[in-house]
Amino acid sequence: MKKIFCIAVIVLSFVILCYGQTAADTAKAEIINSKGERIGNATLVETPHGVLIKVKLTKIPAGIHAFHIHEVGSCEPPSFTSAGGHFNPFGKQHGIMNPKGLHAGDLPNIHVGSDGRLAFEVLANQVTLARGQNSLFDKDGSALVVHEKADDYKTDPAGEAGSRIACGVVTK
Repeated sequence: MKKIFCIAVIVLSFVILCYGQTAADTAKAEIINSKGERIGNATLVETPHGVLIKVKLTKIPAGIHAFHIHEVGSCEPPSFTSAGGHFNPFGKQHGIMNPKGLHAGDLPNIHVGSDGRLAFEVLANQVTLARGQNSLFDKDGSALVVHEKADDYKTDPAGEAGSRIACGVVTK
């Protein structure tokens, strides 16, 4: 009986360790457009390989858009410039294709269909929800931003992605 109890405790501990998440392991963002209307949301989950960002959007113009993590947790419409530049705790240049890049907040472009809806997941492997230099919860927080155009993945500082059309503050 004692052996079965010990095995049960070990199995339960393993399940909690592997699959249980605390509030510190997750975050969220309510995404708004330039009119301040809610057009989507994001859930952020800490993983052993970075932060998995799960996003659902509606009413986004069809086409290819840049999607980035920005350095300040502020989304003041209509321009969202309050979100600052790209999240860049390591002092790199912009772009996956830039030999001096990439920012920790540089993420792949998103492709929105004609219905203006999109659900996607992306792994941001250079950021964390925990404490540290690359934490999305630094002194001024962070935001998720959708730009009007595609990121060219090389031009510093923002990939020629154009204006910001949607934004969401990352919160716990």
